[in-house]
Amino acid sequence: MGDEVFGSGISDLGSTTDHLLRSGSFDGPVFVISIAAELAGMHPQTLRQYDRLGLVQPGRSAGGGRRYSARDVVLLREIARLSHDEGVNLAGIKRIMELEQEVGQLRVHRAALLAELEHAHDRLNRTALVVWRPQPR
Repeated sequence: MGDEVFGSGISDLGSTTDHLLRSGSFDGPVFVISIAAELAGMHPQTLRQYDRLGLVQPGRSAGGGRRYSARDVVLLREIARLSHDEGVNLAGIKRIMELEQEVGQLRVHRAALLAELEHAHDRLNRTALVVWRPQPR
């Protein structure tokens, strides 16, 4: 990416992340490990460890280097928050992330089922034949 996104240095990175969020590039691999580490407030070696543990899966460049998205940086910040502020160990963080992903998938599935139910209910209401209706007294 050009200077119009990255600016002149680390001081511009907050606005860079904001720009990526606004531009829809939230998931694209754009940050090298040193920049992602700086954005997340971590040491690059910590990011490598989190990758090995499966806590974050950055994209890869053609040469094999890690490339972190804005979403990855947000995830790294959440990992740091859970670890430092909440005292959760890395195994616990990994389980929390797995459960959050599962909850997200279940919400999508539930929404699809509700839409299917509503559609079936609408079809039933359009095609139902009333054969008996009680008379008012």
